[in-house]
Amino acid sequence: MHVLHRAARAGAAIVALIVLATGCAGGRDRAGGGALGVVTTTEILADLVKNVGGDRVRVDSIVPPGGDPHSYEPAPADAAKVSKADATFTNHLLLEEHSLIKTIDSNVRKGVPNVSLAEAAESYGANVIPLVENIGLDVIWLGLAVRGEGTGRGATRSSDVELAATDLEGPGELAVYLTEALGQPKVYFNSADGLDAKDVVALPPAAHTHVNWAFSKPGVYRLTLEAKLRNANTAPVPMGKGTFTFAVGVDPRTIGGADKATILDDGHTDLAVDLDGAELYAWTDIGRPGARSPGGAAAAQRKVPVKDVIIDVPNRALEKVPDDRAFSFLGKPGAQVHQLPQAVIGKHVHGEIDPHLWEDVRNAKAYVQLIRDTLRKRDPGHAADYDRNARAYLADLDKLDAFVRAQVAQIPADRRQLITTHDAFGYLAQAYSMTVAGFVVPNPAQEPSAEQVAKLTQTIRNLRVPAVFMEPGLARRSAVLTQVAKDQGVKVCKLYGDAFDDAARNYVAMMRHNATELRKCLGDA
Repeated sequence: MHVLHRAARAGAAIVALIVLATGCAGGRDRAGGGALGVVTTTEILADLVKNVGGDRVRVDSIVPPGGDPHSYEPAPADAAKVSKADATFTNHLLLEEHSLIKTIDSNVRKGVPNVSLAEAAESYGANVIPLVENIGLDVIWLGLAVRGEGTGRGATRSSDVELAATDLEGPGELAVYLTEALGQPKVYFNSADGLDAKDVVALPPAAHTHVNWAFSKPGVYRLTLEAKLRNANTAPVPMGKGTFTFAVGVDPRTIGGADKATILDDGHTDLAVDLDGAELYAWTDIGRPGARSPGGAAAAQRKVPVKDVIIDVPNRALEKVPDDRAFSFLGKPGAQVHQLPQAVIGKHVHGEIDPHLWEDVRNAKAYVQLIRDTLRKRDPGHAADYDRNARAYLADLDKLDAFVRAQVAQIPADRRQLITTHDAFGYLAQAYSMTVAGFVVPNPAQEPSAEQVAKLTQTIRNLRVPAVFMEPGLARRSAVLTQVAKDQGVKVCKLYGDAFDDAARNYVAMMRHNATELRKCLGDA
């Protein structure tokens, strides 16, 4: 449901400032003589750096072998590594857990290159694609988001944007909470115990997240939200406030001013903080069936001012409070609440661009060129070494790209359907003429809903795919896919997404395996 727009590239401008500020440091302020000490977030990036740097670099990946960058939480030892590094490389585009990015940005030494490859690689020819979420709901899917770049207000990729609930008018109580991967709630706002300093959620710039909205009684509610930008070692910067209107179990058209309002009752909407305009508004899939605006004009996504928003929470959104002490903040077990659902289970803070660029070998080539130029600036005395290594490795990647294309070409066109554990293979599909037909969950930190499992089963059955694909590093998360495949009588094969294993210890081996596995599992009779 996301589209590619200016706010989706917020990180790019921020990172450009980081690269410009650090790239001029040249060979100064090295941690010591000899090889450069380089820290990366993932082992895939570490492998690319090793191929460019050769014996001129010592590379450490913070996320351990086989680890998941979406959820890895840094330890004090990781901060120590960063503080000693002569260069750091992240993927970013919100691939990595935000705490990991903050650890790097707050511990890297002044003058040390701190490069976010996915954003900066576009200038080297990398292709980026939107991260699309397409989960059908019969009520509005309401999230929270941060839009705009905010560089003029001091925002960086390690900033926090705090969104606080400061006032609620209405006949009952409101709780806004996240259902985490194991089904436990994490409460962000809860008016039942009074709105105070703890009723706040923090998001990184350019992020979006999903939450549940539970109302205890029907009626009209007005929720006031206030936003602040927090940068390291500075006072918080006000980012505006606004009051959003909710029609809970009542006809939204009966609310005063509804004839001039935009009633949001379907599709995907975020209550957004704009870092450039220092304002709040609704960013919505208006133009979908069911979403009505006074002008009636269809649009993919658009801004709706706070004063014009009425959010419909219909009676079909009624749910019973679970008989679980963890959910007691919603009311007594069995009591009914009107709830707009989170739609995907588990913490899922993400941006609007798919961060898995390396699944297209041409994007990996762009990463390599950016790494080469960063190392040359940091260690100009060995620029010729980096040029030579990069030239040889780029030639290897050209051969790899041709190999992947040749393998996929052997798969009949009607079998080029990818069904995977999580949504990490959009670039592979786009670059090599395949289709992402389905995945268990968008993000490996989530648990699949019953609706997602049913949809996955139907997709496998309807497309008659011969195989589905699991990621070796996500074996725990692959149980659902494996069981559905078994029930439908299709093979379960292996694709590498975010990490290596003992069978593929470098990027070239990983991509060669992926190409060969696709051909064997989808192409062979």
